[in-house]
Amino acid sequence: MHAQQKYDAVILGGGHNGLVCACYLAAAGMKVRVLERRSVVGGAAVTEEFFPGFRNSTAAYTVSLLHRQVIEDLRLHQHGLKILERPVSNFLPLDDGRFLKIGPTLNATQAEVAKFSRRDAEVLPRYYAMLERVAQVMRELAVETPPNAGGGIRDALSGLAAGNRLRKLDMPARRDVLDLFTKSAGQLLDAWFESDALKAAFGFDAIVGNFASPYTPGSAYVLLHHVFGEVNGKPGAWGHSVGGMGAITQAMAAEARARGVEISTDTAVERVLVNGGTARAAVLSDGTEIAANCVVSNLNPRLLFLKLIDETELDADFIARMRNYRCESATLRMNVALSELPDFTALPGRDVQAHHQSGIIMAPSLKFMERAYFDARNSGWSREPIVEMLIPSTVDLTLAPAGRHVASLFCQHFSYDLPDGKRWDDCKEAAADLVIETVNRHAPNFKASVLGRKVLSPLDLERDFGLIGGDIFHGALTLDQLYSARPVLGNANYRGPLARLYMCGSGTHPGGGVSGVPGMNAAREITRDWRAGRLKS
Repeated sequence: MHAQQKYDAVILGGGHNGLVCACYLAAAGMKVRVLERRSVVGGAAVTEEFFPGFRNSTAAYTVSLLHRQVIEDLRLHQHGLKILERPVSNFLPLDDGRFLKIGPTLNATQAEVAKFSRRDAEVLPRYYAMLERVAQVMRELAVETPPNAGGGIRDALSGLAAGNRLRKLDMPARRDVLDLFTKSAGQLLDAWFESDALKAAFGFDAIVGNFASPYTPGSAYVLLHHVFGEVNGKPGAWGHSVGGMGAITQAMAAEARARGVEISTDTAVERVLVNGGTARAAVLSDGTEIAANCVVSNLNPRLLFLKLIDETELDADFIARMRNYRCESATLRMNVALSELPDFTALPGRDVQAHHQSGIIMAPSLKFMERAYFDARNSGWSREPIVEMLIPSTVDLTLAPAGRHVASLFCQHFSYDLPDGKRWDDCKEAAADLVIETVNRHAPNFKASVLGRKVLSPLDLERDFGLIGGDIFHGALTLDQLYSARPVLGNANYRGPLARLYMCGSGTHPGGGVSGVPGMNAAREITRDWRAGRLKS
């Protein structure tokens, strides 16, 4: 064993939440070290070359949930971060040659929707207003520590404050909150709209990273989770980070270093050293102990508690619940290098148009999405997969050679567990071929334009990024794994079941997405304990 100097906090995992947490702790005067297994910080939010001359976001691929307070406090713009809003939010090409575009303005969207249903076009403003009312409540709750079950007076007061926030809503708004937390996205959207295309465009958000049918109860919340972000002050918008998602985490790392944070890459943590029920150090694969007054985990909770901590240090009920903590997004992620832009049958042209710069959704209806889910449950992946494609090189010329492009393909539903003894290492290229064919049906030049590709199966996402079960959110966003129950009831306040052990990753409130909010919230709680003298040697 090799002992090293002691830190005030050692953070396990240099993903975006770990970097955010490190920045805030350093600002509070703590001596902080971040340990990252990979050779680059950023976790799943990184930009890498995947084919000679072509760079793209490797896993996380689009921006909306990144919190404005994180952007401001960490001076990300001063470190070079630039986010461009999509000129059109979404483009939905249909098999019958029609298409639907969402954005950039309400009037433009209403004109598009009216092609399918005049009634839906008229209803649309009320739907957006309903979502925004509830989303505003979520934005406020997201940056607060949830009341912890079994906690003291501060937790009781926190619960009252949350309840008061809801009580300020009128009764229709309270009913909307209940609907969005308990109903399925399909049930919600069917009650609002009649057009299959519009319901598909909105319903896609409910199954992104969510291995479920759009008619699964609770899936409406996943839809809500994807709409309470913003881009450059515009609520609900989505955008591209210039330089890819890695530009976000590189800016965070620059600020962390400026604040004195020590960042170590190629540094794998083997286990957390526990003594007397207290987390004391991170033990590296070579036996080195990194001692600290507190250990902060940015990892998936299952990875932390089932792999890095001796089970004898935790009670049996907690261990059982961690084993049953649900982690599966059923997503396949692929980057492709293109010789030219896709020429869509529904909206022809190989020159850059607004729809090329949007989120391109290839799933014509909620029923199509439901079939894809059950198909994946039975066969491992859907024979007609749900595909979203972004082409960030249409707005960011740094990613590909002149005249060439890169596309991000984010695909549902591809189960982590395959039937009949199949293995993802043997199947992923065939699954990727199916995705290429799916896009090619809508843009017949697509397959021939592919110069190269990199495919990440759910298993690859687990191995490469520690996303257990391939879960992009570090745990399913279901009612039993949200708010005061994330990751488990009794440990929702960013404190683990051992003394001086904290959690700051997406497995804590408010959940996944590149927001930085879990890291910010966790740092607030750690700093509170630090200033109260509870973390002194």
